Amino acid sequence: MLIGELAERSGSSERLLRYYERAGLLRPERLPNGYRTYAESDVTAVRRIRALLAAGLPTRIIRQVLPCTTGTAAVHPCPGVLDALHAQLRDLDRRSADLAAARQALQKTIDEATARQAPKPTDNAAPTARMEPKSTTR
Repeated sequence: MLIGELAERSGSSERLLRYYERAGLLRPERLPNGYRTYAESDVTAVRRIRALLAAGLPTRIIRQVLPCTTGTAAVHPCPGVLDALHAQLRDLDRRSADLAAARQALQKTIDEATARQAPKPTDNAAPTARMEPKSTTR
């Protein structure tokens, strides 16, 4: 199948499929005219790639994990894959902790700024008008 059909069947754009190829995630055959031709299994591969991306994996790890996935995107324990997944999980945990700390600092800043706001007048008294003295010169 050509790239347009793969895009339609996988729910991806042609541009994204070209990116997957550049990243080494897809390896289409090339026709003599330079057109890419994809296998039926590439529809499933694109869906797996998208699922792994949604799980937070970068393409460099997906390239390593993809050959170890099944039709349901379950990962089999290929050499080095579990180590890569554990490293990615540690990285996500670190980034999550960094985000939580940044959120806490921002909330503290907001709370402190809110506490420093000038209080608004709460009484219902009308403001007193300031009267200017009348001039005695005509």
